Amino acid sequence: MRGAAVSDRCAFRLFKSARIRYNRFRRDKRKRKCKRMNKYFTINAGGCSIRCKLYAEGNADVRKVILFGHGFGGHKDNKAAERFALRVLEKNRGVALVTFDWPCHGDDARKALRLEDCDAYLRLVLDHLRERFDSPELYAYATSFGGYLFLKYISEHGSPFVKTALRCPAVNMYELLTEVIMHEDELERVQKGKPALVGFDRKIAVDRDLLDSLREADLQQRSFLDYADDLLILHGVKDELIPISVVRAFAEENVIEFEAVEGADHRFQKPAAMDHANARILAFFDLR
Repeated sequence: MRGAAVSDRCAFRLFKSARIRYNRFRRDKRKRKCKRMNKYFTINAGGCSIRCKLYAEGNADVRKVILFGHGFGGHKDNKAAERFALRVLEKNRGVALVTFDWPCHGDDARKALRLEDCDAYLRLVLDHLRERFDSPELYAYATSFGGYLFLKYISEHGSPFVKTALRCPAVNMYELLTEVIMHEDELERVQKGKPALVGFDRKIAVDRDLLDSLREADLQQRSFLDYADDLLILHGVKDELIPISVVRAFAEENVIEFEAVEGADHRFQKPAAMDHANARILAFFDLR
């Protein structure tokens, strides 16, 4: 009996070791594939130079394009976007995903963050995608500050997207920035008329003009009822930056489909939570 138990343990260790090696092989294979299918490009138009990243198997047969909007202080090399792109391209043909740097983010050269510049960047990227891919169906996936900017664009220009999925959108962006992201001394500096460097991956210069524009462009005071059928909001129950109650109230007010994701924080760092979100968004986009 003892010999059999030892043999079973050895077999289990061998199986576990083989499984780890196989998973590592699959992960490395996906990374190599990702490097082959992504491409950096720059849109130079309207006095702007917008750094972008394309995930696609090729340009010729692209019929659907998903535009991804990153959060405050983020950049186009967003890991969540890459993970979603891999999932999309693994099982779907004729689909591409594009990310880009918002003004003052990533490799962008601008020094002052302005909402009107964000609006212009989004419009120019959309124009480029329509021309490059011969008027494809456009879908949107945005998170946090990116979600705020996509919603703001929709409320002011109408929706250019077939469907829009938002993960932890910062519908309360002014409060998020002034009460959560910024430190007290940074806020005091801005209130005295001086800019403060704020953020995560890249520090963003925040000044009084930006705060005033965010206060005025309060999405919680705008109606999205006309676009509700084509909107989906996923929010982490454990979001440490944006209270789920705020976003749930926004969704209910506008009759937007809303799902609270158990175990998820603001960035959906748990793989199971992110996998669930990606699967939910794929289904919403009628993709596999």
